[in-house]
Amino acid sequence: MPTIDRIDGYADELTAIRRDIHAHPEIGFEEVRTSGIVADKLKSWGIEVHRGLGGTGVIGVIKGKGSSGKRIGLRADMDALPMEENTNLKWSSKIPGRFHGCGHDGHTTMLLGTARYLAETRNFDGTVHLIFQPAEEGLGGARAMIKDGLFEKFPCDELYGLHNAPDLNHGEIAILPGPAMASADFFDLRITGYGAHGAMPERSKDAVIIATTLAQAIQTIVSRNVEPLQAAVVSITQIHAGSAYNVIPGEAHLCGTIRTFSKEVRTLISERIRTICAGIASAYQCVIDVDIRDTFNVLVNQVEQSKVVEEVARTIVNPANVITRTQPKMGSEDFADMLETIPGAYFWVGHDGSVPVHNPGFVLDDKILPIGASMFARIIETRMPAGGNA
Repeated sequence: MPTIDRIDGYADELTAIRRDIHAHPEIGFEEVRTSGIVADKLKSWGIEVHRGLGGTGVIGVIKGKGSSGKRIGLRADMDALPMEENTNLKWSSKIPGRFHGCGHDGHTTMLLGTARYLAETRNFDGTVHLIFQPAEEGLGGARAMIKDGLFEKFPCDELYGLHNAPDLNHGEIAILPGPAMASADFFDLRITGYGAHGAMPERSKDAVIIATTLAQAIQTIVSRNVEPLQAAVVSITQIHAGSAYNVIPGEAHLCGTIRTFSKEVRTLISERIRTICAGIASAYQCVIDVDIRDTFNVLVNQVEQSKVVEEVARTIVNPANVITRTQPKMGSEDFADMLETIPGAYFWVGHDGSVPVHNPGFVLDDKILPIGASMFARIIETRMPAGGNA
């Protein structure tokens, strides 16, 4: 059984919606136009709409046939990235420094396709909560919605989300039970030493030397403190210091990220960074301010809901294209915070992309829009069948 025929019939409209959102990208918590499009579309299809949850979040509520009382949430992210686009497409970004380089415009559009289909057919017994989330890109949109009472106001028994995957072939769907995406901490290390003339280093507490020493020491954490069978990454991604050829700077700023699948390893790495900073500060007679922020939790797919995704995927695409033996991803996703509260699953929809996400040349293939929309719709009809038990 392929994608749902009725949803295939929406393909041109979905493509137009996606390209409009793509041309007008908005970053986290600024998705005013995007959330307006979402709300207007939902209302036009007779769907109950709630706005403003978590800032610019939108919730759509669709009630099916019967009175089972079961409730399932479907989530899509809406935000763009603060980067330039370099695709030369007719529908490329019209806003400098803003780009849907992760395909969230596609995710939003897929869920809109699902919404229209479910509103027209209502061939399910229960309630669907459509969750259009702001600010997934490291800004805490999921936590903002949860803090605003998302699951108290719109309770869910199960929860499903998806992401496009340019590293998979078109027509492939991947699902991994258990830990599927890493946690992420972001950190800032601010060094305060003592500046001096470049010709008089003995009078300085050289922030550049301290920063490079610190960067190298931190790189030993994974190789010498983390058990080899555990997966972990610590990356220094920025170093800022100095502004002149003949001045030794007294201040430096390092930024980076920690990724792992284990709470224990996550704690260990944070503690080691603090210990290393304290030791280097003592050795170099400087001050190092440490700020480590819990940004994303480990995304854990529940076995039951992962099996649902797998079985549904086999009805949407060629069963040979359903991938269940895949490696966990070191990337992170704040849908993890929702899955800590509600059992669910997060899956990937492939589209033959030659360029990865977060690259200026990333292009999402509109042909996958009906696939994602059909996946969501059939999950609902499978888990809350009209007149029957799931």
